[in-house]
Amino acid sequence: MSELVPIAVAKGDGIGPEIMDATLRILQAAGARIKPEFITVGLEAYEAGEKTGISKESWEILRRTKILLKAPLTTPQGAGYKSVNVTLRKALGLFANVRPTQTFEPYVHSKHAGVDMVIVRENEEDLYAGIEYRQTRDSCQSVKLLSRSGSERIIRYAFEYARANNRKKVTCLIKDNIMKITDGMFHYSFKLIAKEYPEIEADSMIVDIGMAQVAAQPERFDVLVTLNLYGDIVSDIASQVSGSVGLAGSFNLGEKFAMFEAVHGSAPDIAGKGIANPSGLLNGAILMLNHIGQNDVAAKIQNAWMRAIEDGCHTGDIAQNTNLALSTSDFADAVVERLGQEPLRLRPVTAEGKKETLMPTHDQRTITIREKKNVGVDVFVAADNTTARTIGKLAETCAPEGLKFELVSSRGAKVYPIEESAEMLIVNDLWRLRFYGENVTHEQKRQLLINLEDKGFDWVQVQGLHTFDGERGYSLCQGE
Repeated sequence: MSELVPIAVAKGDGIGPEIMDATLRILQAAGARIKPEFITVGLEAYEAGEKTGISKESWEILRRTKILLKAPLTTPQGAGYKSVNVTLRKALGLFANVRPTQTFEPYVHSKHAGVDMVIVRENEEDLYAGIEYRQTRDSCQSVKLLSRSGSERIIRYAFEYARANNRKKVTCLIKDNIMKITDGMFHYSFKLIAKEYPEIEADSMIVDIGMAQVAAQPERFDVLVTLNLYGDIVSDIASQVSGSVGLAGSFNLGEKFAMFEAVHGSAPDIAGKGIANPSGLLNGAILMLNHIGQNDVAAKIQNAWMRAIEDGCHTGDIAQNTNLALSTSDFADAVVERLGQEPLRLRPVTAEGKKETLMPTHDQRTITIREKKNVGVDVFVAADNTTARTIGKLAETCAPEGLKFELVSSRGAKVYPIEESAEMLIVNDLWRLRFYGENVTHEQKRQLLINLEDKGFDWVQVQGLHTFDGERGYSLCQGE
């Protein structure tokens, strides 16, 4: 008998303990060669005083095992502690979140047939970086942070995944008609890297229509790669239209660590009722078994699970007759009873046909920026009960030598100078003052801030304006 593989196990919050117990029972019955080591993360850790939501002992187990099977964790909405899921992904360098989705018609109701797509989601950057500020009484800011290296890494991983798993097409979802710099960089990187994989079809879609197409025609997609926030949303849409978000598992992968989980959340409204579907977490565990080389056990469990689905063993979220719905525990029993069996109509899985989860390729940048120039500065100021004209007239007197006042904007739109007949009503208290120059120095910026303070401005943020190899690295204002 081969040596047991130690894995960290987090039972999670809400329905987490129930579905984890069911999953581990199936893994044990199937002969999974693993040694679970339980860790404390999430709500329990916070209540014990751990600000990160992860105990010191848990970190030590994670660093040693490098594999985590995690049930859903609760993240408070609007306030409270930060997401432990995001903390784990960043701390462990889990840059790729891969979420396979397929239909199981006619056994799980779906309006679509033949869906078999994989969503590759960037996992560390974008708005999920969680960098936010309350700048004024009326205005808040969330920073959409993307890097060229991070974008290229996840895009190249998506193509490598497609190549390794005989996938035919990779689709990129972006919103670069509006966010021309951030999403524009991601799209440009996608088109550049796609040329390295001529055997794989590559296309791109604006994210709003792309998500609409995933909802309406999911069968047209194969591998889909996108940014962090878009990826979270579209994977839930894909899972739901294929039958139930409760069926989908996923893996998070980095160079040294891997984390396996269900796509869905902790569902505190049904916690403790024994009715949750453990399939998402079980399918995440199947991905884990493939990752650690136990393809035989993974295939055994997946075939038994599909046979149970064929035989009408359904929990309440997918049962067409809820009076016949199984409890969490009863569903686990049904899968255990069918270990060694294969589905009759759904395609069986073979250990030989399953590939071990692909590890990422080395970081490779397609281009290096040679020249960066500072050509201006934006200063955000807070001001109540005033007009754009008043702000602008005063700002014009603040430019130090070498800087020229350009405009005032509010919420991205130029509001001064404009034709008097076009002056608009402003109800926001955050204003952006734009100044241009050539080879702007920090000393000029400091003097500008001093001048603004002398005129009574309350500045709250300063942003340099740069060009990179002559290409503008900042957005123009609407109307500029």
